[in-house]
Amino acid sequence: MTTRTNVRRSAAVLLVAGAAAGATVLTAGTAGAMPTDFHCTSGQVTSRLVYGGAGAGGRDAAIQFTARSGETCTLPGALPIDLVGAHDVMLSSDAAPDAPSVEISDGSSAYIPLHWTAIGSPQQQTPLAITVTAPQETSPRGDTSDPRITLPWNLGAVNAAPESHTIRTGATTAGTAPTV
Repeated sequence: MTTRTNVRRSAAVLLVAGAAAGATVLTAGTAGAMPTDFHCTSGQVTSRLVYGGAGAGGRDAAIQFTARSGETCTLPGALPIDLVGAHDVMLSSDAAPDAPSVEISDGSSAYIPLHWTAIGSPQQQTPLAITVTAPQETSPRGDTSDPRITLPWNLGAVNAAPESHTIRTGATTAGTAPTV
């Protein structure tokens, strides 16, 4: 009987050890299967307008996105951007429809350049805000956030005359936004 008892105990120990090893492999496999190119949600990044300088009547700035600590996600090369207020000012993207995506991770940044004219016309308007729509609403962990990122416009007036009333935007670019 002791041999049978020892065999049963050994079998039970091996069964438990095998189940634990299988669970570990399954968990590691799931973590490894997490997509690394998951599009960013507004909750995974902080965003701000960065003043880039002025010259010859033009102004430069950028919308900068920084990945929150512990987050990794991808921003498409072209993102939807809108203005709030300044109804005579238009937005026009110079980003190619197939512009490459940019991955940001754990404090790294990417930005979208902005350029506009601000002098030379008595017709000027100051936007209230600029909005960007994040490409994803739900993170890989299942956290949901409103895709709209609204940044108060603190960059002054924009030319609103029909001949030059456009803020030109560019493709998403890796790195921190250039400043003066």
